[in-house]
Amino acid sequence: MNTKQESTALAVQNSGFLPLANNDFSAMVSGELDGLDMSFERIKIPSGGATIYELPTDGEDTESVKEFSAVILCHHPLNAYYSTKYTGGSNPPDCGSFDGKFGTGNPGGDCKKCRFNQYGTGENGAKACKNKRRVYILREGEMFPILLTLPTGSLKNFTKYLKGQLSKNRPSNTFVTRFSLKKVNNSGGIAYSQAVFTFDRPLSPEEISVIKPFSEQIKEYASNIGFDNDIDEETLIFDGETGEIIEPLGGNSNV
Repeated sequence: MNTKQESTALAVQNSGFLPLANNDFSAMVSGELDGLDMSFERIKIPSGGATIYELPTDGEDTESVKEFSAVILCHHPLNAYYSTKYTGGSNPPDCGSFDGKFGTGNPGGDCKKCRFNQYGTGENGAKACKNKRRVYILREGEMFPILLTLPTGSLKNFTKYLKGQLSKNRPSNTFVTRFSLKKVNNSGGIAYSQAVFTFDRPLSPEEISVIKPFSEQIKEYASNIGFDNDIDEETLIFDGETGEIIEPLGGNSNV
């Protein structure tokens, strides 16, 4: 490879999220995905204390990784209450909330005061209403975001991480985050997988100018993503302290 080729390759390698400037997400969706499934691919957090993420690939298989880096485009709470056991699929909950403050449906109303949003109202001491957070992220070299849904046991870490970055005047869509997992044991000695967040690098001013408007586009689409879930909660048990999924009934924990 000659000097000019090396310089070109280095420029491409260091371009970060700048290629996104040539991508009109709305036009791409309307032109290529009109009438097709608009849901985002999902990252799977394992059960039983395993520390491997399952990332979506171009095919049907997933890629197992210990950690990955991405920019957080946007995020929001997700509360969902089912009066009967949730059996998977895209069936809407009896009551749901996309802001964690006000629920729509039955019983609806103020989430903070709702009796189903209290520990002990669900199975194994968990809440009957499941509290999670949807995080829409984008990895370098990709043009389509992927969705990471954080369960209850990972929300404290996420909150602490965001507060730490905001104290440095870093909104979540102005830097790259490194995502990993750690095995945590509750007071009963039961293991579960907890998400870990680490600052990777700041975005350049040029990257920020590209990411910010893209984040706004994704926020609009995020409000239209339903309550579908690729985890069948009927086959899972929960940690009464955290509401975290522990492991499939009858299964073994993976270390």
